[in-house]
Amino acid sequence: MTITLEYPTSTTTVGDLMNPPELQISDDVMVDMAMDILQSSGADHLLVRAEDGRCAGLLTRLHLAPFQARSWYIERTPVRDVVFDRAPFATTGMPAATAAATMCARGLDTWPVVDHDGHVIGLLSF
Repeated sequence: MTITLEYPTSTTTVGDLMNPPELQISDDVMVDMAMDILQSSGADHLLVRAEDGRCAGLLTRLHLAPFQARSWYIERTPVRDVVFDRAPFATTGMPAATAAATMCARGLDTWPVVDHDGHVIGLLSF
């Protein structure tokens, strides 16, 4: 007697694992305001949107660390001028294993998930 086991062929995708988007700011927000938002919310990151509403990237506390001195300079520095994680971003149909490998290679804990137009629809965290 031969027993054949069949395994499901579907794979887990980013869309299956993503969470709703959290705090979002525009890329023209000044660095000091972004720092205040992070501090008051207790969040570890902010999603940054470009002028057209598309995802510009993910800004973390680590990205803002060089600005902790709060000099006059940060009051005039928009977030778009800060070096933070930018595209490419995850998509809902991307296999979760591919996303996990990409996040590991890029040193990301959280990765924005965008639709076909580049607007944020979720966040992927491992």
